[in-house]
Amino acid sequence: MDEEKRDALSRMTAEHMARPFPPGFRGLSVEGQDMVLLDADAYGSAMSVLDGTLTDRHRANLARLAAVCDKVLPAIEDEYAAVYYAHVRDMAVLAVEIEDLRGRR
Repeated sequence: MDEEKRDALSRMTAEHMARPFPPGFRGLSVEGQDMVLLDADAYGSAMSVLDGTLTDRHRANLARLAAVCDKVLPAIEDEYAAVYYAHVRDMAVLAVEIEDLRGRR
């Protein structure tokens, strides 16, 4: 199961990098969250999970990222941006799941 989740996260990060960043969201803050930083943090944490080199900072950041996404998503009115950031949230949630599985070993 862990390998399936890693493969899914790998696909998600590749899909994420192929998607254009939402127009108008550079420099935008939603619910007090800088949207570029949210995007970069989620992607960076997901990549660290895939690399297996999580730092304490990344571990602490993962759960926070999913919660922040859940907070900002209802406030995003742009349809493309909402889908984009739902993907960001899903990436963070899957990264948390993978990290939790590692912690149980």
